[in-house]
Amino acid sequence: MNTTSTFSPVPMNDLSRGIRRDRELLTLAMTQVLDSGWVVLGPQHDSFQKALAEYLGVSHVIGVASGTDALELAIKVAMPEGRTTVLSAANAGGYATTAARRAGFRVRYADVDFESLCLTEATISAALTADIGVVVITHLYGNLTDIGGLVALCHERGIRVVEDCAQAIGARRPEGAAGSFGDLSTTSFYPTKNLGALGDGGAVATNNAAFAAKVTQLRQYGWVSKYRVAIAGGANSRLDEIQAAVLLARLPQLDALNDRRRWIIAQYVAAAAGGPLRVLPAVGEHHVAHLAVALTARRDEVRGVLAEHGVSTDIHFPVPDHEQPGFNAEPHSLPNTEEFAGQSLSLPCFPELTDEEILTVCKAIRALA
Repeated sequence: MNTTSTFSPVPMNDLSRGIRRDRELLTLAMTQVLDSGWVVLGPQHDSFQKALAEYLGVSHVIGVASGTDALELAIKVAMPEGRTTVLSAANAGGYATTAARRAGFRVRYADVDFESLCLTEATISAALTADIGVVVITHLYGNLTDIGGLVALCHERGIRVVEDCAQAIGARRPEGAAGSFGDLSTTSFYPTKNLGALGDGGAVATNNAAFAAKVTQLRQYGWVSKYRVAIAGGANSRLDEIQAAVLLARLPQLDALNDRRRWIIAQYVAAAAGGPLRVLPAVGEHHVAHLAVALTARRDEVRGVLAEHGVSTDIHFPVPDHEQPGFNAEPHSLPNTEEFAGQSLSLPCFPELTDEEILTVCKAIRALA
């Protein structure tokens, strides 16, 4: 950052602000855990699973140790017998690819829609080959994509759908909440998420009792009872009592904090009107504004100007999965995905931003014109 700037630095995130706001709630939650004597799979864990299931409008929620674990377990459970491949988007940070490969499956990619930046019925239809058993739909940046037709298309072909709601918890359409459309859904409670813990955590949600039972077994070694392994592919992946208590305390705040996120992005959209930066809108209950993402063909220049005005930025995500050396993916032609990877940048967007900081970002955006 230019040290001669007269603007106060605006961080991409500051977790200490939410902790300060919630200190009394968090202290009470942790005290309840200490008083109970339970540290794993106890009353806070059970209460949170029930509360989140009610919030999402699903029958079952299973807490696990991380969002990536949730994806891995959901993919394992969803994959139909005899199929070997997961279809995903390549623009969502590599989490679905990592999970699918850990689960033992191949991964292929479909391009994303130019407007939503998510997979759609139109973008996946040509990619649904006979070996694909699971499609992972990531509701990118907080946007619950229009998923109904996509699920119907997959089910017609015997393919199951896993929703990745790590960025979209609380998003809703008239038909239901993010996480209630697919055969299974997953979420992450990493501290920067809209519903964040004080460490790692995740969950799998489903309306299918058999799937829920299998995920519950797999998260604890595949046990049918203590020390008796009944199914292969198990893991040690449990949501601990302290994180469950923190999440249970914070869940009632989620809708209001999502509203604040939408309002922040609306200010950026207005400030960017007519300029070189296209800030993606987050309008309506289907979008919970997890990230404030903008597109520009002049990304390096724009990031430099914003930094001079005291505004932090980041890139979500700079390298598509099919171009990651470590994934060693087969060649793909994904023009929208590749274009967005070269143009996207993220602006500060978290509920504890002050109005003054938001104004600083808006002034910096206007200075780009």
